[in-house]
Amino acid sequence: MDISREMAKAACHALSEKKAEEVRVIDISEISPLADYFVIATGGNVNQIQAMVDAVEEELGKAGHTPKQIEGNRSSSWVLMDYRDIIVHVFSKEDRLFYDLERIWTDGKKIAAEDL
Repeated sequence: MDISREMAKAACHALSEKKAEEVRVIDISEISPLADYFVIATGGNVNQIQAMVDAVEEELGKAGHTPKQIEGNRSSSWVLMDYRDIIVHVFSKEDRLFYDLERIWTDGKKIAAEDL
């Protein structure tokens, strides 16, 4: 299994441990040089969003992966975690609906988190 897929799987596991809602994975490897996968999840409030971000950082850190960049902070309703091969987006419900990445990236292949 390739490393980016393993990273996406680990991120999904960390998110589900923190009760993330609507975790989605989009394979963008064939349509964008940005990354191989987007992992998108929703948190109920800023505290849960931060817990989800911390869990992803810890899980991927254990596997030796450090983020190239993290956009957003402890009070953000959207945090973007760029791990080069995967990009993790953690949203509030409102921001997820507003930015609607799933619609923007419809050319990507949707993968169920459990199918990774």
